[in-house]
Amino acid sequence: MSASQVSLPAPIESIAVREFFEDFGEQLRLRLVTKEKTLSRSTIRERSVNRPALAVTGYFKYFAHKRIQLFGAGEMAFFREQSPARRSKLLAIMASKRIPCIVVSRNLAPTAEMIKILDEHGVPLFRTTLTSKAFTTEVTMLLEERFAPRTTCHGTLLDVRGIGTLIRGDSGAGKSEAALALIERGHSLVADDMVRVKLLSDHSPVGFCDEMSRGFMECRGIGIINVEELFGIRFVRLDKRIDLVVTFLEDSSEVEPDRTGLERKSFEILGVEVPHMEIPLRPGRDMARLVEVAAMVQAARQLGHDSASEFNEKLLKKMNQ
Repeated sequence: MSASQVSLPAPIESIAVREFFEDFGEQLRLRLVTKEKTLSRSTIRERSVNRPALAVTGYFKYFAHKRIQLFGAGEMAFFREQSPARRSKLLAIMASKRIPCIVVSRNLAPTAEMIKILDEHGVPLFRTTLTSKAFTTEVTMLLEERFAPRTTCHGTLLDVRGIGTLIRGDSGAGKSEAALALIERGHSLVADDMVRVKLLSDHSPVGFCDEMSRGFMECRGIGIINVEELFGIRFVRLDKRIDLVVTFLEDSSEVEPDRTGLERKSFEILGVEVPHMEIPLRPGRDMARLVEVAAMVQAARQLGHDSASEFNEKLLKKMNQ
């Protein structure tokens, strides 16, 4: 049974080179060689890096022009062996295809033609002290994260015994109170109220919160509390994969709770089915303890142990006897 509650947003299709440079320039050790105005004209439209080995020979049939173009030691050595006229012609063709930017690794010096032609066409040229392999690894991870589809869920996300648990429910259902009780028992807070979710390349929905609200919770009757100051920094996590969704339901005669656990439910987040458990709200119930047990059950299922199925098999075996 699927509870499809979170719609799939439109994916990010491009990133401005200026934004890329401002956010990741220091981490990637980038230095702009061309004029600053070139940053405003280009966008990165794919999350991969292209090594233009064939392009520098003049073959552009399958040229991946939407990607960052990385010139390593091999490309630069071959490029320098060409005549200035040949270099200018190849760069003009490359720039005319609206490439986002060119990065030269190992802090190698670009040729005069590279600077001149790219300045004229408004294509940024960077140098980095990183090796080609190191730069490719770093930038691919950064672009994967930036291009990841995103959405927002209403609820509270915690790390409960290693299981990313998203607690949902109507306003006033006691989500924050249960989360606070779980934190007191040693578990960690990821996000409260508005949970940001991104879908990574391995199809794992990862929850996080805005930097401004990180570590803060709203508790009715008390107000905003700072979890880090009250309990310590180890009770706050930056992000966590969502392994389980727990929904608090108002107790009603119309809703029949699952008594065996044989019926598996799921909650769709960014197109991914996440295990889902629904717990009815009743006076006197320790909701935090129930959420903790639900996380333990999910952890056991991930390891191949299912109490409900094991009991059902024993029951069927007894009946057959």
